[in-house]
Formats: sequence, structure tokens, C-alpha cells
Amino acid sequence: MRKFTARPGFTVLAHQLALDPNATAMGRLHSHAGAARAAYNWAVGYVTSVWWQRRAEQTYGIDEDQLTPWRSWSLPALRKAFNAAKHTDARFAGWWQENSKEAYNTGLAHASAAFDNYAKSKSGKRKGPRMGVPRFKVKRTARLSCRFTTGAIRIEPSGRHVTLPRIGTVRLYEDASRLRDLADAGHLRFLSATIRLERGRWFVALQVEQRHELLKVARPDAAVGIDLGIKTLAVLADSDGNRGQEPNPRHLDRAQKQLRRANRVASRRQGPDRRTGQQPSKRWEKANRARNTIHHRVANLREDTLHQLTTRLSDQYGTIVVEDLNVAGMGRNRRLSRRIADAAFGEIRRQLTYKTRRRGTRLVVADRWYPSSKTCSRCGAVKAKLPLSVRVFACDACGLVLDRDDNAARNLAALAARTTSRTGTGVAGDLDPTVVGSKPRGADHKTRTTRPRRQAGTGRAGGAIPGPRAGRKRETVNRTPERTPHPGETVTDHPGRNTGIAETS
Repeated sequence: MRKFTARPGFTVLAHQLALDPNATAMGRLHSHAGAARAAYNWAVGYVTSVWWQRRAEQTYGIDEDQLTPWRSWSLPALRKAFNAAKHTDARFAGWWQENSKEAYNTGLAHASAAFDNYAKSKSGKRKGPRMGVPRFKVKRTARLSCRFTTGAIRIEPSGRHVTLPRIGTVRLYEDASRLRDLADAGHLRFLSATIRLERGRWFVALQVEQRHELLKVARPDAAVGIDLGIKTLAVLADSDGNRGQEPNPRHLDRAQKQLRRANRVASRRQGPDRRTGQQPSKRWEKANRARNTIHHRVANLREDTLHQLTTRLSDQYGTIVVEDLNVAGMGRNRRLSRRIADAAFGEIRRQLTYKTRRRGTRLVVADRWYPSSKTCSRCGAVKAKLPLSVRVFACDACGLVLDRDDNAARNLAALAARTTSRTGTGVAGDLDPTVVGSKPRGADHKTRTTRPRRQAGTGRAGGAIPGPRAGRKRETVNRTPERTPHPGETVTDHPGRNTGIAETS
């Protein structure tokens, strides 16, 4: 399938709007989302049934050329097979005409993509975690969504209603007159609309082809370094010497008292049990909705805080420098995992990536092993070790004493000038994040080898995946004993030593 290419001067964006449907529109939204789930389950059963049939036939001793033929999971093949089966299949024959064809196409497209991901993951062509065989979606836990690519997709002249195929006109919570004016002027064209139920509310995401607007930032020649942390969400230091802090609101910690009470109430109700087939009681569903309301409020507050922070930074600076943090590895810390997840370091970087791209500014991503906290921001001397318990950086060479987060932010801000000679102009710049390889001490990756606690087998459960250095000889490091320096002697780190510890604030 040919990939869509925007016209010159245009870019593809998505505008998310909250819906305020009445009872009729609510039923149609649920019907289309349920139809997409039913089509997905049909496609999964249609493809995997042949797999089980071929496996059974092989046990009977049937030759390979006489086995049941494979069924293609490409979208055109699934669509053709579904159109032929929906008239006679008892699961669809009585009601498939009530929904738009786009609802069924959504489920078939998701099933086709799921089988593609499974095949590519099994053959090693797909990066990331291993993908399993697509499974059926359960009605109680499935995410309700549907995508429309054809039909009437528009915003009404009032700006308070949106029209979707087969669903009709649905009221919006907010005024979308600006999008309507852009569409009337020819600066915006609707491509698709995706409805979904998220956090107890219905949303519509309008994918549009919109004319690119160049927005000039306030300080295009200035660079800012951002050091993310838990105690303080972000410590800022720009190239002009200004310093600032963004406090961590800790929305999840503030809601822990309410969550404990809601969890206690839900635990005393009769909940669902998949092993025994027990259905949840009405009181449990009510308690579960009350508990979800607290989680939804926390997520909304966190999203609003991060959007305000990233928008303010992208509107003010021409160059933004952030760290490439190993958030997944940091989340494995039992003591800090909840607070790290609440801070949402990865979401901050994601928002900065697309917001700087829209404004034509630069986003510089420092290397993961760049010692921002251990490097002196005045003289450049690098400490061998700096535990997280030490919150004040004291340089042994020049005598600088500074908070470690401020020192790291200053180093990140200074790193922008060393990456490239170009600086952000406010209207043009790098469209993709610039990854910086620092190599401050001759090493840019982890070199320390640690012995695992136990030897895991090669099976799927608990199997150890060999790293990129597997099969090589163990490196030996000449660890000379530390000694007390003489008066006036400058302490420098070994040029080949690397502690291999990812720094976090």
C-alpha cells in the first residue's frame, strides 16, 4: 500500500477533541467500536483455525502438499473473505448493516497488522520485545475504537459539532471554530477520524493535512539544558546563565489516600474471575468506576502539567538539550518505580520532539553515557564516582561547589554549542532529534561486566538473551588502588575507565 505524502508546504497533524454525545450518538459509538472488535476476532479465528487444522493433519501423517492451504492475512484478502462471510455467518448476518463499513475495516486492519508484527518478530525483522500470536479481544477489557477514512467528516459551521459517517452529528465539549475556518480557507483538509473511549470519555482524533505555519520562538539563539529528576521535575539552565526549576507536582502521591480507600472498597465486592467464570456484581462495577475516576483525574492532571512545561520551553528557546534516559531500566527500581512512572520522563521527551519539529527548532539528545552530573561545568573535570546520595557537586580541581542538578543542566546547555555550528533560527532548523555521542573519557558504552545471580536456561520462560558482547573475552581493567593526592596535584580520571552507571537525578 502506497504511503500518503503531504503536499509541499503542508504537514499531517492530528487534533483531538472531546465529544459530548447524547443517548442516540452514544449507542452508535459503542456499536461501531463493538463491530470493529467483532471483525478483529473473526479475522483472528479465520487465520489461526487453519494453523490448528494443519497441525492436527500433520499428526495424522498427511503429506505436506495435501495439507489445508494457508490463509493470507493481508488486508485485501481478509476484507474479501469477510465480505463473503458476513451474509451467512450467524455472528454478523442480523446486524452488520447497522454500522459503517469502516468499522469492520478497522478491525480487519488491526488484525492484519498484528499478524505482520508476529511474523516479523518471529523472523527477527522487528525490533523490540517478542510479539506473540494475536489473541481474541475480550468485550469487558477491549479498548473501544474505530477509524473512518471515507464519508462525511467535517466540523459544522457553529464549531460546536462534528459530523461522522453513519454516526451523524455529535456535539463537542470545546469550540472548534478555528479548524472550521482553516478548512473554509483551504489551509486544512480532513483525512480521517478516529473515535475511541478513553478515561471514561469519548474522543475523536481528526487527522488533517494542514498548511505549515512557521512560528518564531522568543529566543531563537538561546539554548537550554533540562535535567529531569524526581524531587524536582526539571532543572533548567540556559546559555545566558539563567536558572529555573519546575517543581514536581506528584499527582499520584497526592491521590494515594483516595486510591487506598477505593481499592479497599473494591476488594470487598464480588469481582470478576476468569478462572471460574464468575461475573462481577453491580456493586463491584460501581466501586471500580469510582476507582477509575481517581486514576483518570491523575492522568489528566499529569498530561496538563507536561503540556504546559513542554509548550513553554518550545516557544521560548531555539535549542533544547535533554538526556537519553533509560526509563525502562529506571522503572525496575522497586523504591522509585512509582515516582518515576508518575514523572513521565519519556512523555516529556516525546512532546518536545514533535513540538520542536513543528516550530523548526532543534532538539539535542545527549548520549546516555554522557556524565552530565559528574562533569564540572566550570573546568570540565570529570569525577570518577558520584553516588545519587551526594546532592552537592564539589569539584576537586577548581573548587566549584554547586547543586548536582544545576551542574548537570549547565553541562547540557553547554553541550548544544559543541554539537554543530548551526543554531536554531526560530523558523528553520533540524527536523529530527540530534543524538550526541560525547566520549568524554574515551568510552561511550558500558564496559563493566557483572556476573548474573543465576544461570537461566535457553527456554522461553526465564531464558537469558545474549547481549551484543556475548562470545567475547572478558575485559580486564587495571584497577589501581586510590591514593591521596599531593597538595596542588590535580585529580583526573583514568582515560579508559568507565563506571557503567546510568545517572539519574
